[in-house]
Amino acid sequence: MAAERFSISLGGKGSSLSSSSVYNVSAGVSQVRIDSSALDRLSKKTPQTSQKTSFTIPQCLTTEEVRASLAVLLNKLILSASSPSSSTVRTVLPEKLSESLNSEAEGFDFSEIDLSGGECTVLENSFAPLIAVCSVIDHKSSVLSQIVDAVAALSCEATKADVTSFSSLDSGDGFGDKDAIAVAGDLKVLLNGSKLVGKKEVESVSKIPRIHGRFRDAVKSVHAVVRVELNSSVKGAGNSGTGEALGTTLSALSMAIRNLGECSFTRAKLCFESIENEDLKNGLSSSFEKCRLDYESLKNGHKVAYDALFEEDYCKFAHLVNESLGIVYRLVGLEAVAAFFALQGGELFSEKSVDANVEEAKTDKKKKKNEKKAVLGRGTSILLQFIKDRLLGEDASAGDRVERLKQWVEKVSCLLNLEDHGFACFLDKVKEIVESNENRRLPKLPKGTRDFAKEQMTVREKVFSVIQDVFKRHGASALDTPVFELRETLMGKYGEDSKLIYDIADQGGELCSLRYDLTVPFARYVAMNGITSFKRYQIAKVYRRDNPSKGRYREFYQCDIDIAGLFERMGPDFEIVKIMTELIDELQIGDYEVKLSHRKLLDGMLEICGVPPEKFRTICSSIDKLDKQSFELVKKEMVEEKGLSPETADRIGSFVKERGQPMELLSKLREEGSELLTNASSKEALEDLSIMFEALERSNCSNRIVFDLSLARGLDYYTGVIFEAVCKGAEVGSIGAGGRYDNLIGMFGTRQVPAVGMSIGIERVFNILEELQKQQKQVIRSTETQVLVSIMADNKLAEAAELVSQLWAAKIKAEYLVSKRRTKHFDRATESGIPWMVIVGERELSEGVVTLKKVVKGSEEEYQGVSRDSFVDQLLKLLST
Repeated sequence: MAAERFSISLGGKGSSLSSSSVYNVSAGVSQVRIDSSALDRLSKKTPQTSQKTSFTIPQCLTTEEVRASLAVLLNKLILSASSPSSSTVRTVLPEKLSESLNSEAEGFDFSEIDLSGGECTVLENSFAPLIAVCSVIDHKSSVLSQIVDAVAALSCEATKADVTSFSSLDSGDGFGDKDAIAVAGDLKVLLNGSKLVGKKEVESVSKIPRIHGRFRDAVKSVHAVVRVELNSSVKGAGNSGTGEALGTTLSALSMAIRNLGECSFTRAKLCFESIENEDLKNGLSSSFEKCRLDYESLKNGHKVAYDALFEEDYCKFAHLVNESLGIVYRLVGLEAVAAFFALQGGELFSEKSVDANVEEAKTDKKKKKNEKKAVLGRGTSILLQFIKDRLLGEDASAGDRVERLKQWVEKVSCLLNLEDHGFACFLDKVKEIVESNENRRLPKLPKGTRDFAKEQMTVREKVFSVIQDVFKRHGASALDTPVFELRETLMGKYGEDSKLIYDIADQGGELCSLRYDLTVPFARYVAMNGITSFKRYQIAKVYRRDNPSKGRYREFYQCDIDIAGLFERMGPDFEIVKIMTELIDELQIGDYEVKLSHRKLLDGMLEICGVPPEKFRTICSSIDKLDKQSFELVKKEMVEEKGLSPETADRIGSFVKERGQPMELLSKLREEGSELLTNASSKEALEDLSIMFEALERSNCSNRIVFDLSLARGLDYYTGVIFEAVCKGAEVGSIGAGGRYDNLIGMFGTRQVPAVGMSIGIERVFNILEELQKQQKQVIRSTETQVLVSIMADNKLAEAAELVSQLWAAKIKAEYLVSKRRTKHFDRATESGIPWMVIVGERELSEGVVTLKKVVKGSEEEYQGVSRDSFVDQLLKLLST
């Protein structure tokens, strides 16, 4: 019998012991073999004085747990012997342990055996029994975490529970419970297409993602710790703390096991109550009574286990957790029984299905055919069929109904018994369903990202072209920077929004993050290259771990222009705002306004109101919300969350409510006696704005500008003018923004280079354009094809290749189509909006000519018998007109 078992080799080069191997040894599935190289190392150890010693395994452990303990101890002895600084371990004890594990005896006697000092050290400090039981728990809980969701999915259908909450777990802010989201995803795969779920609210079903998610998380934690402990050599006192570490990690799993069992029991009870066939329900009552007793044992065992933990008896604690895990396996098994019979039991248990006479059977069959069959999930239907095949595969009609039901309950329960062959088959089937592309839900994009169809790309390319032309008109040069930067480059530049930066896992020795905007990388580039004057533009994607909403994405394009260097006072600031108005005018997205203010004006205002300097930036962040929230809500945030007095908040309110036409409001703020003139910062800002407003007025764009003191712009790096463009009537927030940042470049180098810039939120612009296109029912051509070469015959690719290549050589945008079906050619031309066709039919082929036809509604333009030598020149003339 032993020869049929798998063999696990210990001590070989690169070999390691896993939790599953320990479990297989404990269950008698695997033999243990000491690698010859390890035996060779042990045999070469210098003999030490041995002593007669006895060692015992804690009495609370089961035979399987004892076998696991001996396997771990054997591995510890071999690992410790391999350590250069280890005490001597001889071959005697390892060979005795190996022999005992490979025998079929249930008792193990290790009294009065000769041990070296090194072996005694390993015995005293290895924590082998505790690590062994934790390894068994690790394996069993890991396997259970893969199968418990499938059983829960069956319960969802059996109870007709509402599962819409599974889709709302991912809030999109990056702080969701990843394990709960993963569980919900697997459940949705199993239930995909089900018409049974969604009928009623069931608390124990709504809990599934979070309860199962916490179980998954605890399982992963235990696995991480056990994997290290299994393959660590014994270092004497260096192993102190192992008990506490394993006990602490296991305590979280213990709680998760209890919650998992309670949730499973509750669902099993609901499934049992959902069984409509009374005879079947009565037949299953004894099974459910066992389920209830198991649940009581689980609750009581949980209390006893924590008593052991508080007494620091970690080995007993682990043993009791292992027992609890066994109970949960049985509870989940009985949940599977209850769910299966609630869904399929009526059909299986029907008296007529086995004993009815022929006539009754025919009637029953006809009745079933007319009945509307319940639509199950794609995954759950496969699982149910798998279970059904297992029940009916072996002498399904043996014995009376009661006897058959007992057999069926036993068979379904065995699917959740690790030692039964059916368990492995069931586990494989669950993995196959969850991992299969065929049954996985339809592919979806990550939240906050978009695909762009050909029509959308046509519009985008035109918009980018307009923006690029405006930038170049003002003398800007193009620049490109990496999509990710060192994390230290980005951090501390965006105030409270720094939490929205996407970090990249460290895979190359550097901590990096995806760029949050294009301004900070530009500042880094200017400083790194010692540039003192630069007008640049950049159109590229940026990334923000934001909560997506209409017009707000996690991946989106920014179109930036910045002017760095020393120039005439307010000259670059005026030009940047002017560029913004030109851009929005040329994009033709409707009425808009550019809100404008000054950071120093804001700082002076806060100083006048009595805000401490260290709170300036966080209060600015609150003020910046006034375009979306009432002042009362903003005031509440400033007082309750940020510690301002109500009086200070009210004084701020008296300022930030001011907005109006630039020169008018500026005059009001500069009136004699104005508090803003008593502050150096705000006085300087008003002088800057006076120069800028005059320039904007003389450039005929001041009608677009609104002087708004509530504008704060949350980014930390702004030092002067700040502005934000908003499209009136559109629900997409700001469509562009910018400002002066005189200190940002200096943060990356030794020289301060003043700069000002702006960015267009191009995704929001596209949203507005798409809405306008829908309202105006515009048809967008996705290609610029000018000519379709139509070969109206089969197997004439060479003809098409010759003609279309002549067009391509003449820089004419052309496509070709080879088909006998005449309508196919004209449909292609009209649907794609192609204006001209080069037609080659049977007549044209025989005469060596082509026909040119204009395919535009209402046009009769057609040129027949055009020579192949001259058709390109003629098309060029026609296209030019």
